[in-house]
Amino acid sequence: MRQYHPVIGGLENTVASLIDALRAQGVQGSVVTLNRNFQDHKTRLEANSEINGFPVTRIPYFGSSRYPIAPRVLATLKGADIVHVHGVDFFFDYLASTRRIHGKHLVASTHGGFFHTTFANHLKKAYFNTITRASSRSYETIIGSSDNDAAMFQKVAPNNTVSIENGVDVGKWHNCASSTPTTSLLALGRFSSNKALPDLIAIVSSLGAPWRLIVAGQNSDLTGDELRVMAEAHGVADRVQVHVGLNESEIRSLIARATYLTSASRYEGFGLTAVEGLSAGLIPILNDIPPFQKVISNAGVGSIANMSKPSEAAQLIRDLHEDVTRSFSKMREKAIQASMPFSWESVASRFAYEYAKIMSKNG
Repeated sequence: MRQYHPVIGGLENTVASLIDALRAQGVQGSVVTLNRNFQDHKTRLEANSEINGFPVTRIPYFGSSRYPIAPRVLATLKGADIVHVHGVDFFFDYLASTRRIHGKHLVASTHGGFFHTTFANHLKKAYFNTITRASSRSYETIIGSSDNDAAMFQKVAPNNTVSIENGVDVGKWHNCASSTPTTSLLALGRFSSNKALPDLIAIVSSLGAPWRLIVAGQNSDLTGDELRVMAEAHGVADRVQVHVGLNESEIRSLIARATYLTSASRYEGFGLTAVEGLSAGLIPILNDIPPFQKVISNAGVGSIANMSKPSEAAQLIRDLHEDVTRSFSKMREKAIQASMPFSWESVASRFAYEYAKIMSKNG
């Protein structure tokens, strides 16, 4: 995978949780990743370390962070029975094209593919239907990280694609949201363009006082300073807080002040943060995209809104808040219970089954 701890994000946390849960089921793993943080290209991370009991190897790369080229990955595969690629990027294509050289069984998890933004969308579609299609033939199993991903990859790999939605660390923030209803919205995650954070600032402007937005994550296409400037331009600098690079304990303290988890994301493979929010007891208010529609439908709590229309979304939030205020304890508990089927213990067993199937098929 391209990035791993100490880089923190949804994908990094997903992989860390997966290998930890797989260890409990007898599957031993290690991580190979790149040796620089995409947000700090100058600083090289240590080549070898151990995180939570797992070996982590970091290798150099060149080229764009969108498609970092790291051929030295082949030298790291010795001793592996199965190589599980997370994401659809250089590693996905290169390990497929060199399979006759390394001879490893290949599995891939899609994590949204590379359609997180509309940037160069026509080129992406052409690439997907040619290069990705060809690379997919070298994988014994492609795991769609959502039903949406699985449907997309079944178009190019119909015989080896399955759907396993990501698990969630439902214990990390369990039951830590505010115990009384508030007018605070919380947005978590990288400040990437597909997250559409400016839409949330516009919505808070439409909502008016006393509504507040708390944003916490990592600089990406946008920075924390740029988001603060946007809040100032909307006249809501006093009602928008932006936090960059917080640790888990600090994020937990922000969750304790909020009632709602919100996202204006235009593309998600699964909706990991939304489910983590449910586990905390946060009521989700999410953009109108298929993965979020599924989260809300399964949870039976929260609302979908067109976040690109601030006035419309603001009115929906006001209406929801009236319902939440009337039935707060019940809705908060319903959110927590809705997160339970996503526990890593149950999800990891499905990954272990796919690994075992590959090994038994190949003797």
